[in-house]
Amino acid sequence: MVTQAARRTQVLVLGGGPAGATTAALCAQNGLETILLEREKGPRFHIGESLMPDSYWTLKRLGVLDQMKASRHTVKYSVQFVTETGKESQPFYFFENNPHECAQTWQVVRSEFDSMLVDNAAKHGATVLQATRALDVLTCPNDPTKVIGARAHQQGFGEFDIYADVVVDATGQSSLISNKFNLKVADSLLRNASVWTYYKGASREGGLDEGATLVLALQKKKGWFWYIPLANDIVSVGVVGAMDYLLKGRGDLETIFNEELERCPGAKRRVMAGQRSGGFHTTKDFSYKSSQVAGNGWVLVGDAFGFLDPVYSSGVFLALKSGEFAADAIKGAFDSNDFSTQRLGAWGSKFLTGMDRMKRLVYAFYEGFNFGSFIRKHPEMKRHLIDLLIGDLFKDSVDEIIEPLDAMRAEFRASQAIEMAKEEEMANSI
Repeated sequence: MVTQAARRTQVLVLGGGPAGATTAALCAQNGLETILLEREKGPRFHIGESLMPDSYWTLKRLGVLDQMKASRHTVKYSVQFVTETGKESQPFYFFENNPHECAQTWQVVRSEFDSMLVDNAAKHGATVLQATRALDVLTCPNDPTKVIGARAHQQGFGEFDIYADVVVDATGQSSLISNKFNLKVADSLLRNASVWTYYKGASREGGLDEGATLVLALQKKKGWFWYIPLANDIVSVGVVGAMDYLLKGRGDLETIFNEELERCPGAKRRVMAGQRSGGFHTTKDFSYKSSQVAGNGWVLVGDAFGFLDPVYSSGVFLALKSGEFAADAIKGAFDSNDFSTQRLGAWGSKFLTGMDRMKRLVYAFYEGFNFGSFIRKHPEMKRHLIDLLIGDLFKDSVDEIIEPLDAMRAEFRASQAIEMAKEEEMANSI
């Protein structure tokens, strides 16, 4: 039952994560009446703490760079890969391509980072309704594909409707619109899950490497661990693997985590110095996307549109960029009084091209591709590889890496097939 009077706004954003808060702030900056619904009241816990350096430009446009610089978030200059035997690659320092301050970024406490972005949206003029959950979107009686608003529930006040010219779905993996219109498409090659926890006092490097993201391989290439140094001497530690392998018939989360830690000497050595802080968490179905970024009167941003496996920490970056691209498209829609799929989704092709560039690198990682060998064979490609790792995904020049990358991936797959055939032949001869 609706217990409040219906409201009206120009832009309605459902969800106050990085994508929703970015969209709301930039729409409000552009002078559009904007309402942002956030289901939680106050800071909320969320995984996805590692930013990519190219987040800098969206954060600058939002006007929050000074807050980030003054914050307690750990500064991140690089990413480093560790083999299943514990052998460490040289760090990939982001400033090798560009000495500008944009080549550094942060490992963030998401509750603080997300709250900062929501507060910033309010600062720029968006109306923020906290403890308010979007229940469903409202469609036009004469055109069920056209979204005209949403039904919401505000804690302590009950249900109400909000009508809008544009509804932005930023509901994360709830994917309100995508699920309603059956748009979500899973990536069959990246059906992964994760189990993670936090440690206090675990090993940290010094100097420039203190805030580095570590990607540590599991034995027998069953998956990998992330190791992300946060503020207050806390480290986020999580294991990622195929969903069936990691979660099926394995017992509780603590058992799974500890068993996998034994298979990752690089991670085990680092956490031994610390004490676990907090419980265990899990998530699954990492990689998916929707078949379109927008429709008649609606736009999808962040995880509500899609999510790419977290191996290169692209989640928050893609959320911020989708919010930025969507806000620009929404401004164009109001300027032209055109709220069609084509106008609101004008940014989709560019965004998907960048996302696919990153996905190619993700596939290579899970195939067991050796980036060190690739750089030794193609040293001129290191700048493009670093471009991808910092999130510089939307320029065509990085496509120079595709041909040599795909060629070496094919060589690696062929050698793996030969090895598997030899192992099978030996097994059959016993």
